[in-house]
Amino acid sequence: MKSYFFILLSAVLTLSSCRTTAQSPVYGSKSKKAEELFKKGYSAYRNSYGSEEKLEEAEDFILKAIKKDPEFAAAYLMMGEIEIAKGDLTKAIEYKEQALTINPEYSKNEYFYLARLLMRAGDYKKCKQNSLKFLRFKNTNENFQSEARQMIQNCDFAEEAIKSPVPFHPKNLGKNINTDRAEYFPTFTGDGNTILFTRRILEPKAIRRGGQQEDFFTSSKENEEWKEATPLSNTINSFFNEGAPTLSADGNFLIFTSCQGSDGEYGDNRTGKGSCDLFYARRIGDRWGKPRNLGSKINTRHWESQPCFSADGRTLYFIRAIKSGRSLDPDNQDIYVTRLQNSGYWTEPEKLSSKINTPLREESVFIHPDGQTLYFGSNGHPGMGGMDLYYSRLQENGEWGTPVNLGYPINTSGNENSIVVSPDGTLAYFASDREGGFGDLDLYSFELPEKAKPIYASYMKGVVYDQETQEKLSATFEIIDISTNEVLLVSHSDPVTGKFLVNIPTNKNLAINVAKKGYFFYSKSFTVNSTKEPQNTDIPLSKIEVSDKPFVLENIFFDVAKYNLKQESRAELDKLYELMAQNEAVRIEIGGHTDSDGNAKQNQELSEKRAKSVVNYLVLKGIDISRLTYAGYGSSKPRASNDSEKNKALNRRTEVKIIGN
Repeated sequence: MKSYFFILLSAVLTLSSCRTTAQSPVYGSKSKKAEELFKKGYSAYRNSYGSEEKLEEAEDFILKAIKKDPEFAAAYLMMGEIEIAKGDLTKAIEYKEQALTINPEYSKNEYFYLARLLMRAGDYKKCKQNSLKFLRFKNTNENFQSEARQMIQNCDFAEEAIKSPVPFHPKNLGKNINTDRAEYFPTFTGDGNTILFTRRILEPKAIRRGGQQEDFFTSSKENEEWKEATPLSNTINSFFNEGAPTLSADGNFLIFTSCQGSDGEYGDNRTGKGSCDLFYARRIGDRWGKPRNLGSKINTRHWESQPCFSADGRTLYFIRAIKSGRSLDPDNQDIYVTRLQNSGYWTEPEKLSSKINTPLREESVFIHPDGQTLYFGSNGHPGMGGMDLYYSRLQENGEWGTPVNLGYPINTSGNENSIVVSPDGTLAYFASDREGGFGDLDLYSFELPEKAKPIYASYMKGVVYDQETQEKLSATFEIIDISTNEVLLVSHSDPVTGKFLVNIPTNKNLAINVAKKGYFFYSKSFTVNSTKEPQNTDIPLSKIEVSDKPFVLENIFFDVAKYNLKQESRAELDKLYELMAQNEAVRIEIGGHTDSDGNAKQNQELSEKRAKSVVNYLVLKGIDISRLTYAGYGSSKPRASNDSEKNKALNRRTEVKIIGN
């Protein structure tokens, strides 16, 4: 797979060049005429950047020099450089091998340069041979020594990986997504049904950017087929470049990269802190707001890009490349993480551990909605050469595990990156300019190898509305792990449409809490396994007002025949406390209920003690006892007939009734 990773055209980071002849060459020819021709060819080559004519002139002089002296090693090496500039790796290797055959002692560094070319070409056997030859020399460049040792490690890894290829059958996303222009950097909503990506388009006015620019395009699925992609709002797309997007699960929060620097060329809120910054924008209804800089906590004088917003709505991964002087250091690029606090501010970004980040380059980070599987590109871990794709699992101690290479032929001797994975974990998406596409980079999908699949993540979507008026409401969502009381994600419904979409983990006991000021919160406990269909749940909210109609606290738990509150009840109880604290005039009654099994008197006493336990919890949290009453109803007010375990569970409940406001 020959896939490439494009940030914005104004700030592309590339791998270290193989054009190595920067110093004045040692000629070593017995023919003065050959040396004169070489000098002319070398001069033309040095001035050939961006000029095919000069490159052809250099080639003509050097070939004539070789004709004059077929044993002229420096001329063969120079031809190798010319072929690199022309993009012909095979011929470049042939010329360099010829030079070292003619004069094995000509230059010890040339064995390193040749090994690097052979690695790029995927000739791992010869790459290893030349790396070992280079390492036998004394007094060589320490950085070259380090890279040579890594190439040997990569060669060993690659030869074994090729013996055990993983299944790989990439599928083009089709003409409604891909064009003869470059498409790359895909991101998806939590249900996988909306895609947003970058497309490079013609812009004649963008002279200094080669008459091109980058805009966002979007598409949605209809009958499992992508509709024709259309440009995102002009509020986001501009005359300048937009790239590397990441969407929240509901598609209403966008973070992306802009590389306009600190000159404020946008004329709106996109003034940057450095060479590339991260910006965000929100959508309300069908309208996007103006982009704004994420702030100096995240953006610096360095290079911030390639964001990935996690499904929990609070965690942002991104890439930071450090400037050395005025230029970026290609080997100082790492994955960082920052978290959104309750105050609305981001924490100070932290580097991921050295298990993930290496002394070389990491990029294109993607955190799956399962929250436990991280995908990224790197050239610092054992791999096939160039940038490879890896995954890492979150361990029980909260640290990331040792990265695992996705394997061959997903990874090759070229550069692979820009991977995202569908919420259900079956498909991965990437950009490639492979043969058979529509032209330039296209977006493809492929089925992940079983070992690389994340934990299945489902989703819940629906509409929040006022139960009485049917008005659509903006409300805050929390998905909570009942066993640990950990808030797994925070999200919001759209204030215009009331729609929400949140990713949810599977095989966990979960609670959903939906809250809006002036309304009684909605709660429900549930479990989603890996075979269950995504949940479509509309959520009615009732205003806080005196009523005979009680609200069921769905997530209050007691052991059988006992009245001590279980730990799993805390999340629900804390929500009730917050409601009481925010609405100081509200007075409530807590009602306890049981099923009809056992003695009626004992059931009534048990239900009363359970209700009192809830009141005691609220009092200990600081709610005045004068605002609280409790009652036990035993089995006298069933929600369902007591003829099955399911119905009995419905009848065993704790309720809240608003008795004053």
